[in-house]
Amino acid sequence: MDFSFSPDQVELQSLTRRILADACTPAHLTATATTESGTDLDLWRSLGAAGVVGIGLPEAAAGGGLGWLETAIVLEEVGRHAAPVPALAVLVSAPSVVEHADLLAGVADGSTIVAPATHEQVGDVHAPAATVADGVLTGTKVCVPAGTLAARFVVTAADGLYAVEADAPGVAVTRQETTSGVPDAMVEFAGAPAVRLGGVEASADLLRRAMSAAAVIVSGSCQTALALTADYTKTRVQFDRPIAAFQAVSQRAGDAYIDTEAVRLTAWQAAWRLANGYPADAALLTAKFWAAEGGWRVMHAAHHLHGGFGVDRDYPLHRHFLIHKQLELLWGSATPSLRDLGRLLVT
Repeated sequence: MDFSFSPDQVELQSLTRRILADACTPAHLTATATTESGTDLDLWRSLGAAGVVGIGLPEAAAGGGLGWLETAIVLEEVGRHAAPVPALAVLVSAPSVVEHADLLAGVADGSTIVAPATHEQVGDVHAPAATVADGVLTGTKVCVPAGTLAARFVVTAADGLYAVEADAPGVAVTRQETTSGVPDAMVEFAGAPAVRLGGVEASADLLRRAMSAAAVIVSGSCQTALALTADYTKTRVQFDRPIAAFQAVSQRAGDAYIDTEAVRLTAWQAAWRLANGYPADAALLTAKFWAAEGGWRVMHAAHHLHGGFGVDRDYPLHRHFLIHKQLELLWGSATPSLRDLGRLLVT
């Protein structure tokens, strides 16, 4: 069975990689990190102009008419380059509003940002406490990616999924600092007008995309961290030998390679099942576990093998470490993912 990408998918991957590689130089990433938003919206609009942002949206909404697998290709490249763009927020949320053309205006070209509001201050992300009565939504969401930039939110509630405009009455957005340096938001909804997008299954679909997105971004980030480590250990000389020649170093790097491959393969299995309409919950929980646990080991091995050089803020490794620390916890960290997987397997 052939699991390789199609020629069109390879071209999409190459295009995205080329745009991000040209833009995401260490100097540019450092400069972007000092801005208030920590986000390069010009780069995001460039990706929109190239057709990358809307690749999974319908052609009627100026999108590419493709699916989740193509979207996952874009997300992995975002992780590979630690690109400071709102890809996670927009590419997870936008498919939820495809049946509401007015809510998709400007999304594909990168001028409008839509963000998922799913986490609450306490409780399980899969059992939201926000409520809707008479068309207005009440509740508080935290850790909303790109929440300070969003024009609208896709919000999980007890009875389903809703869209709420960021400038609607009853909406208050508060900046939240994050480990990655790119702010999230706490969004308080106090009787905010809401458009119903679907029932609890629509919420479940949003969370499935979110878990898949986090896993493939971590996959791309782990691959870069491993490549940086391989290059460093081959050129760093100690006792007149590259440190890669020492057994302890090569074994640690080998373990990081195995973990990186596990993160990558489980992430893509989950994305493929999701894209093709197969039952994906077990695969998603597996991928999220490996992204959290395996990704943790990869990032720590990379830092240990780099020594003090790895924490240099002008060196790209620390960006991937911080991306992983944030995505490790979003939509289920290692322990709850493993617990939910076990519960799923025995029912």
